[in-house]
Amino acid sequence: ASNNRFNADDVANYDYPAAVAKILAVTAADNIQVVAHCFGGCTMSMSLLSGLQGVRSVVFSQVATHYEGALIGELKTGLHIPTLLEKLGVDSMTAYRDSHANWLSKLYDRALAFQPQQHEEWSNSPVDKRITFMYGQLWETSNLNRDTHDNLHELFGVANIESLQHLALMMRKGHAVNNQGDESYLPNANNMKIPTLFIHGTENQTYLPVSTQKAVEFLSEANGEQWYDVKMIPNYGHIDCIFGSNAAADVYPHIKEHLQQY
Repeated sequence: ASNNRFNADDVANYDYPAAVAKILAVTAADNIQVVAHCFGGCTMSMSLLSGLQGVRSVVFSQVATHYEGALIGELKTGLHIPTLLEKLGVDSMTAYRDSHANWLSKLYDRALAFQPQQHEEWSNSPVDKRITFMYGQLWETSNLNRDTHDNLHELFGVANIESLQHLALMMRKGHAVNNQGDESYLPNANNMKIPTLFIHGTENQTYLPVSTQKAVEFLSEANGEQWYDVKMIPNYGHIDCIFGSNAAADVYPHIKEHLQQY
């Protein structure tokens, strides 16, 4: 299914309502709590803004309603890279690299060898370079143990071009918009008047910490600051807050505390 075309609107308006309804039906619970990371955070905030029911509290990891990335990511979205790839006939992208890859896949890997990377995060791994090209610098290498780093191709699946186009559009806009660029989400800020925790790695280069700061300021102005809490995680990047070797001790207790409180 991940090879098919869909965008963030589809996830927000169809997938989340169906998933929440199914969980409530099976468990007979009145409501649920959600932990949403990255694209999940973008789409969960969009779903809540659209009026998603049955969620009593939420934890956003790294990003929610507002987006600001590092320079190289801004350049990619500014140059409309996903749209260019679509015109070249690319429907989806994957971090998986087949040892028996065809010539086009090998050419892709050779081209990515020249993309800029942070000096301290430099890697010769084709999988690392593919992931960085698709999403930006997602982790602090020092926070990943060897087994995790060696199996990143197992952890990153397929990304379809339409979703990447929508993400790029929102990065250029700086906040959540629908797939046509219309301001259909943020005017409904009162729909996110629920207990919310934002966690963000201070070294995150995919979505800079100011992204969370802007989201909290926006929602606090609309609903009051008492609904929102922020935990900045020192020395962490983006997804290492989820599967970093010490994330269970450095990050997860903040999530657990919020979930237990509500």
